[in-house]
Amino acid sequence: MLTQEENELLTGVGRETPAGQLLRRYWFPIAVTQDLNDQPTKFVRHLGEDLVLFKDLSGRVGLLADHCSHRGASLLYGRVEERGISCAYHGWLYDCEGNILETPPERNDAIMNSVKQTAYPVKQFIGMYWAYLGPLPAPAIPNLDVWVRKDGKRHVFVHPTMDCNWVQAQENSLDPTHALILHQDAGHRKARPVDSTRGFIDDMTGFEFPLTDYGIMKDEIFGNGYVEQHPIMFPNVLRVHNSTEIRVPVDHTHTRIFEVYFDMSEDGTINDDDELELPVEFGDPYKEPAEALHPFTRAKMDTVPQQDQAMWESQGLVSDRPHEHLSYSDRGVSMLRKMIFDNITKVQEGEDPLAVFRDPNHPMIDTGLTRAVQHRKPLGINTDTYEVATGKLIPAGTHDNVNQRWNKSAPQT
Repeated sequence: MLTQEENELLTGVGRETPAGQLLRRYWFPIAVTQDLNDQPTKFVRHLGEDLVLFKDLSGRVGLLADHCSHRGASLLYGRVEERGISCAYHGWLYDCEGNILETPPERNDAIMNSVKQTAYPVKQFIGMYWAYLGPLPAPAIPNLDVWVRKDGKRHVFVHPTMDCNWVQAQENSLDPTHALILHQDAGHRKARPVDSTRGFIDDMTGFEFPLTDYGIMKDEIFGNGYVEQHPIMFPNVLRVHNSTEIRVPVDHTHTRIFEVYFDMSEDGTINDDDELELPVEFGDPYKEPAEALHPFTRAKMDTVPQQDQAMWESQGLVSDRPHEHLSYSDRGVSMLRKMIFDNITKVQEGEDPLAVFRDPNHPMIDTGLTRAVQHRKPLGINTDTYEVATGKLIPAGTHDNVNQRWNKSAPQT
């Protein structure tokens, strides 16, 4: 378990928090391209900051602090012009870098030369707008295989905003056992467990968490010898089969997940589309009523994402880690927490944290995507597995439990 001070250190996202400073070393998607097709401005809350995303009439995209430097009116209602965005209240005009170009009704050179609206870099990449809120120069968006491979096409799924801290979602990425219990009745599964307490946990014979150059690999070992691999790219990305779930901290108590799918072409056909705009689907609310918090709402429990969100939100807006009791099977969760703490220290010492790439042309990060696609059913998450050598489907619930290690007691840090 963690102390209250450690829990606050782990989960902070604000500009003045150590973890917030760490998170500001990375690019995050904040909107899909279509968000600016019908309206030229969009309000964005990201890492606890209130921002406005806009596209000016010259086609440039900017991200500015929401409140105008003049008297605090929202730039969401600003009028986009050729040179930037003009505040609807008194007409102060800002460019995409936050420079003040005009100060109606008079020209105030002193203000124009000394005041600057907070502005952040924006990139359009794989159908989304990405933002970087950290110190310049900004690093590159990583060349992750799901994001940059050309032998297929991509689409985006945007999950409903979650009422919980982002770490709760990312810890789930390092939890290999929950899927066989929590998701025992979801994911197009045909088999049914004999015991709902254990679910299909007896199909899994072990798990490992080897470190990689970009994070942690979660290896789930099944009784038929198949090893299911879920790479975690630090700090907030999980690759599941042919998709990446990107957990984006909205603020201290809310998280949004952008999921990018890569549909590999069967014959290796190369896709040369620029992918500035991709097919996108928005998920319906996973609970009813949608705006209420646990326990004053009821989560839907029919699908894997619904079940996951129910567990994450039911822990509270910020999980009460000082009162948890970790076990041996939670060691991946402990590894993630330690990795976050270690990289907070690296940032405080002036170093780049893990998985920050300065060279935009760095080699593609191969997470084993081809293997994952070839040995997984296209129906979504389930624990039916394939035998690696033959491709034969081994239904869940048919293996003996040989994992005695889970009964061991191990101190958790």
